[in-house]
Amino acid sequence: MQTLLAPVRALSDKIARVPSSLVQLVLRLALAVPFWNSGVLKWESFPLKINETAVYLFAEEFKLHLPWGQVGFPFPEVTAHLVALAEVGFPVLLVAGLLTRFAGLGVLAMSLVIQLTVPDGWPVHLTWAAMALAIMAHGAGNISLDRLLGIGR
Repeated sequence: MQTLLAPVRALSDKIARVPSSLVQLVLRLALAVPFWNSGVLKWESFPLKINETAVYLFAEEFKLHLPWGQVGFPFPEVTAHLVALAEVGFPVLLVAGLLTRFAGLGVLAMSLVIQLTVPDGWPVHLTWAAMALAIMAHGAGNISLDRLLGIGR
């Protein structure tokens, strides 16, 4: 049995040598992409004008699915602006590795609201939440502005 496990053990040892900073960088990039892509679609001209589709979606289409029923978003135009800013801002922070734990918390909060808005999307939302939690727990890593500025550990 030991002989059969030797190649598995050797591979496991090699995998364990992947620098955690590289893993943290890739995790930050992977989490930033879907939020950035969603955010840039909401702008007609950043940061001055949000497009009408984004406002329409928050006014008419998007609803929070709560235990007592569906509830619309308050102040749709303001909500659309704030969401669009967050969807662009948090990814920038994640990619730069700046205020990374804060950005992770912001993306986690957005993931929870998105889950309440699109309940059937839970497999993707759960993935985003897990990634955000890992970033919050472990920080940005050595390849980051946080490290350069001495923010976090």
